[in-house]
Amino acid sequence: MKAPFAGVKALFFDVFGTLVDWRTSVARESEHILSALGYRLDWPAFADAWRGEYQPGMEEVRTGLIPFSKLDVLHRRNLVRMAPRFGLENLSDEVLDDLTLVWHRLDAWPEVPAALARLRAQYRLAPVSNGNISLMADLARRNGIHWDAILGAEIAGDYKPKPRVYSAACEAFDLAPEHCMMVAAHSSDLAAAAACGLRTGHIARPNEHGPGNGETAPSVKVDVFGSDLADLAGKLGV
Repeated sequence: MKAPFAGVKALFFDVFGTLVDWRTSVARESEHILSALGYRLDWPAFADAWRGEYQPGMEEVRTGLIPFSKLDVLHRRNLVRMAPRFGLENLSDEVLDDLTLVWHRLDAWPEVPAALARLRAQYRLAPVSNGNISLMADLARRNGIHWDAILGAEIAGDYKPKPRVYSAACEAFDLAPEHCMMVAAHSSDLAAAAACGLRTGHIARPNEHGPGNGETAPSVKVDVFGSDLADLAGKLGV
């Protein structure tokens, strides 16, 4: 059977929210660290507040306000910035470092590892994430994911949705953009990839930001849409 997207040779993946459940995982891992120190917080709200600093932190890099910094560095800066809202002004450097690494311990959405294994039989696979390489490697090892390469922000020296992030990924695989597909649960990511000539695939993650708080369908035109990654894999012919 001929695959419906025969011209596509590589699939690039957003990771936070698309492949992994950052909110539940950050809440759980932060509680594990901080409850041992006597803190009692609204842990999902803590995760949301930390994630809320994500785009502002990267925008400082995108606009040239600060030099390119790995996401681990930005996550720690963002943590220091938002921690006082939760009465965490006096955390030690050791605790701040430990908390920063909770982003390396995120769990994949249930169908993701098996669906990626199916896709890898036909396509080259790589994350094109704002996460740094060590972070992506740790998430892959934790969740049994096998990449053909780790691409994204650290390779490009900039953050999505800057065009260089998408073009550098295509160049790494020696492929024209039209032979690559960006897969994400965020329409804005896909719109930026499409503007660079990539094909696009959307995955619904209706609970990314909490129950009923995520994208259930793309808000932009895409080449293919799946209710989850397993559904998308089927529509891609595997």
